[in-house]
Formats: sequence, C-alpha cells, structure tokens
Amino acid sequence: MHIPDGFLDARTAAATAAISAIGLGLALRRVRRTLPPRRIPLIGLAAAFIFAAQMLNFPVAGGTSGHLIGAVLAAVLLGPSAAILALSAVLILQCFMFADGGVTALGANVFNMAILAPTVGYGVYRFAARITGGGLRSRLFATAFAAWCSTVAAAVAAAAQLALSDAVAWKFAFPAMAGIHMLIGMGEAGITA
Repeated sequence: MHIPDGFLDARTAAATAAISAIGLGLALRRVRRTLPPRRIPLIGLAAAFIFAAQMLNFPVAGGTSGHLIGAVLAAVLLGPSAAILALSAVLILQCFMFADGGVTALGANVFNMAILAPTVGYGVYRFAARITGGGLRSRLFATAFAAWCSTVAAAVAAAAQLALSDAVAWKFAFPAMAGIHMLIGMGEAGITA
C-alpha cells in the first residue's frame, strides 16, 4: 500500500506531510501523558513485530503495494496513540532503509497506515465491542472487524490521494485499492484476532 515517489503532486504530498506531523505530535504528547513508563518498551516490541509482518508485500494496481498493517493489533494492545508512534517508526525505517514508499510520499504513507488505520480501527473496535457484549468472543470479533475496516480505510485514503494528484482516476484507483484490500483485510483480521 506504500505510495512511491512521483505519484503524488506537491500539494497532496505537502498536505499529508503536515497532517501527519500534527498527528505524530499529538500522539507523542498523549503517550507521554497517559502511558506508564514501564509500558514504553512495548511500543518498540510492537514496532518490531509489525515491521516483520509488513515485510510480506502484495502488488496492487496503480503503482502501489499492499501488506498487513498491524494498526489495530497495536491500538488494541497499547492504545491508538502508541500505535501511531510504533507504526510511524516502522514506516520511516522502511522508507529510508528499504525504499518501501517514497520520501516525498512519506507523509501520505504515515497518514494512511500510521494515523488513519489505528484511529479508525480503534474507533471501530470500541464501538463493535460495546454493541456485541464484552466477552472474549465479542472482543475477538470486534478486533477482527476493526482490522478489516482499518485496512480498507487506509487503502481508500491512498486511492483518494492518488486521484487528487491525477496519478490515476478515482474510478480506477478506488476499485483497485478497495477491492484488493478487502481481501488483504481478511488476512489482517485473522492475524489480528
């Protein structure tokens, strides 16, 4: 799902970079206030696991690739703010060390997979867990459904960014990204649950 260099126009790249910087700043501030110091190493542990899980890439139309995100797993275990930090660290490392996603598109990739995915996923998880009960089965279902939703949400955001940049028409980007990631989301749901 990483967007490579050259696919986003300057306006979209700059806007997503600014939004991502603000999101990272807010997440960092919240983690400092709410996460006990003894749990801070868990952010690194989550990042290491997610990094390994994201090494499995699947090609997707329009010049992008798709992979497991791990956003809901991290958000349910550590909270959405800590998940944002863990996923951002993974994406930054992948960008600079492995050229997975472009430097100019880093803000968009961070927004899609490190900010939007855990935020949407955690919101869906909380809502689904509340309406389905609260037992173990309910939480597992809520986790799986949230993981699927977060994957599709990130893919749709990437499609929108590509369409806004005139890299590919929305009528092609949306079905390509959403359709493939609905399938990838099922795998993510199973692994996350």
